[in-house]
Amino acid sequence: MGWQLNSGFTNANYGGGKGLELIPLDRVELSVSAPPYLTHTKPGVNDGIGDMTFLFKYRAAAGNPENGNYVVTAMLAATVPTGTFTNGSTDASLTPTLAFGKGWRNFDLQGTAGVTVPTGDRNVLGTPVGLNVTAQYHLLRYFWPELEVNSTMWANGKNDGKKQAFVSPGLVVGKVHLWKRVGFAFGGGVQIATTQFHAYEHNWVASVRFPF
Repeated sequence: MGWQLNSGFTNANYGGGKGLELIPLDRVELSVSAPPYLTHTKPGVNDGIGDMTFLFKYRAAAGNPENGNYVVTAMLAATVPTGTFTNGSTDASLTPTLAFGKGWRNFDLQGTAGVTVPTGDRNVLGTPVGLNVTAQYHLLRYFWPELEVNSTMWANGKNDGKKQAFVSPGLVVGKVHLWKRVGFAFGGGVQIATTQFHAYEHNWVASVRFPF
C-alpha cells in the first residue's frame, strides 16, 4: 500500500506492483503483479484499477560481502493497459532496465537506468528515459536513512526535449519481526524538484510492507 500527497490531495495505491514471484532458474526471476487499485481525494478524478505488470530479471553478476558485495541485474518490464478511467496507460509498454547495487559495510548505493517504449501513441506518451541513484545507511539495526536522486528525460511525445529531476530524502524502518516469518517495515520521504520543469513538487510518500 502506498500513499502520495500532492498539492493537498492524496493518491493511494493498493497493491503497489507486488504479486507472485517465481525463481525458475538460478539467475532468473519472473514476477506477475495483480492490477493495483488506485484511489484519489481530488474531486473529478475517478478511482479504479491500474495496469497489470510483468517483470523478467536476469542476475548478470553478483558477489556476497566476502566477494565484493555487489549485484548487476538486467530487467525487462511489460505493462498491459488494464486500467480504468485515467488510472493507467492507453497502450502497452516495454521497459528494459539495467540495475546495480554495491555495499560497503553499513553503506550502500543502488541505481537503475531504463527507457519506457510504448507500443502506440508515442506522439502523446513519449519515450521517457529514467535514471535513479539511492544511497542508504544502516543505522541501529532497524533504521535506514536514505537519499534518492532520480531524473526523467523525454524523447518525442508532449514533453519532447524536457527533463525533470528530484532529490528525495527519506527514512525506512524495518524489518521488525512480528510472527514466525512475517515482518513489518514502513518508510516515508519527500520528493523535492531541482529542475525548472517538473510535474509535481514536494510530494510526500509513505509506504507500509509486510515481508515474509
